[in-house]
Amino acid sequence: MSAPGPLLHRLTMSETLRTPAPSTPPDRLEPPAAARRYRFLTDRRLAWLFISPALALLIFLSIWPLVRLIWLSFTDYSVTRDVPATFLGLDNYIDVITSPIVQKRALTTLIFVVGAVGLQTVLGFAIAFLISRRQRGRGALTTMFLIPMMLSPVVVGLFWKFMLDVQFGVVNSFLDSLGLGRAEWLTQQRLALFSLIVVDTWQWTPFIMLIALAGLTAVPKYLYEAAEIDRASEWFKFRRITLPLVWPLVLIAVMFRAIEAFRLFDLVYILTGGGPGGTTETLSYNVYKVAFFGFDTGRAAAYGILMVIVVILASQLYLRYLHRLQTR
Repeated sequence: MSAPGPLLHRLTMSETLRTPAPSTPPDRLEPPAAARRYRFLTDRRLAWLFISPALALLIFLSIWPLVRLIWLSFTDYSVTRDVPATFLGLDNYIDVITSPIVQKRALTTLIFVVGAVGLQTVLGFAIAFLISRRQRGRGALTTMFLIPMMLSPVVVGLFWKFMLDVQFGVVNSFLDSLGLGRAEWLTQQRLALFSLIVVDTWQWTPFIMLIALAGLTAVPKYLYEAAEIDRASEWFKFRRITLPLVWPLVLIAVMFRAIEAFRLFDLVYILTGGGPGGTTETLSYNVYKVAFFGFDTGRAAAYGILMVIVVILASQLYLRYLHRLQTR
């Protein structure tokens, strides 16, 4: 029998390389009835459905009161009058800005912010630096120093009010035992604001300490090892390594503390009530008096909005300074 010729070989190769015929597509799968019923619930609509309760609560508790406050700041509305409010334009804002009393309260607030935050920064950083150099008992010391920050400001105010009492206070009893005499810490004009600064410093120095301690523990150890190899002094290591790396973090903590000190109210309310003679009356306490003693709600609303604007502008300028400091 003869071998297959070239023609048969080509026919076999063409059949092998021939493209198979396309198979018939399967039947289209139909979704179940429940899926067809809720087809309108896409992922985006489901997301909005889940966040809508929280969004409605946020609008009801935050955004709507803010809008209402802005509207009241342009009127002469008072909670004690049963007449419709009259639109005044910018009169409330002009009255607040040009008021001599508000200017005095702003100066008192500025003195308190600079004194309290400055003292807290120095003490907080110093305590954090000393704790960071300890190997034993670091956690116990940190916990002990954090106790004042965990207390309520009202509790702290009552606590220090008893301690600074003229007749029965622990501080005056201690001064009496040293022969230094008693001092009217909360009723004397020269000492009342200083007492507020001391109490606020006692409570919030641990906040600065905690932020500074976190920055100090994050400084790489090899930088100190390299400085020791070069026989650098402790002051050189502090000035060239520790302070430049930790200072930006401390400045952020200073900004938060300055905002909190700017709107101080509770300690003033508990300790001095704004006295003596208004020497410890801060802006926040003055807003409280305008709203709930003078019942001038529209003016108090403008007062509060101006305080918010001042905080926002000061924060923006401070953040720009921090950004410029970090880019050097």
